[in-house]
Amino acid sequence: MKANRPSLILYFTALFFTILFDIFQYDYLTICMKSIVVPSIFFYFYSSNNFRINKIQILVFALCFTGEVFHLMNVEISDLGSMLCFLLVYLTLLKMIVIDERRKIKFKKNDVLPIVLVVLLIVYLLFSVLSLQFDKMRDFHFFYGLYGIVLSALGIICYAKYITRGTYLGLLLTLMVTCFIFSDIFFIFNEYFSYSLVLTLIRDVTQILSYLFMAKYFILCSKGKRSSKL
Repeated sequence: MKANRPSLILYFTALFFTILFDIFQYDYLTICMKSIVVPSIFFYFYSSNNFRINKIQILVFALCFTGEVFHLMNVEISDLGSMLCFLLVYLTLLKMIVIDERRKIKFKKNDVLPIVLVVLLIVYLLFSVLSLQFDKMRDFHFFYGLYGIVLSALGIICYAKYITRGTYLGLLLTLMVTCFIFSDIFFIFNEYFSYSLVLTLIRDVTQILSYLFMAKYFILCSKGKRSSKL
């Protein structure tokens, strides 16, 4: 058995039980299952990457885990604490993609229209979601706004990279950020609307899948850096 296989089995087991507990509305058990996801995907990444990891990658996984633990604690600052953790995750990923890769996005004429449509769609979603007013949104409106702007910027850059290059790395970025966006949008929907199993499942499944795509993105980036040094 490959070194990364047990952690991947644990990851998909946690995903399965998260869906199961969502269906039966065992909220606390759902949160417990989701807290297992990040450690399992971390060990999947670590073993797949020949047991190598850098400080930025450690920081991202640690922030993701801390964000999940805030929900598990279920205290007054849980939502704010979790939001700030994932805000830092998005900012760190933005830095990695924009600064660390040092590859400029080169537009072709055929790329302009799809990118403009993506920008318009993301901006529309941003303003639509921020217009949904509920108690937590009113209390932390500034942080929700900042969070939405950073995630929107991350989404636009990831989609632009995939549209202009169409590489497997760009696809992983697109899938990762799409899951982030859907997870956060449906988190807001769950807060604003009455309980819906469909909304809850979309929120949790996309959040869990985002970690898998993020880990695969880190693995591919690390392999690319090692091969460039040879």
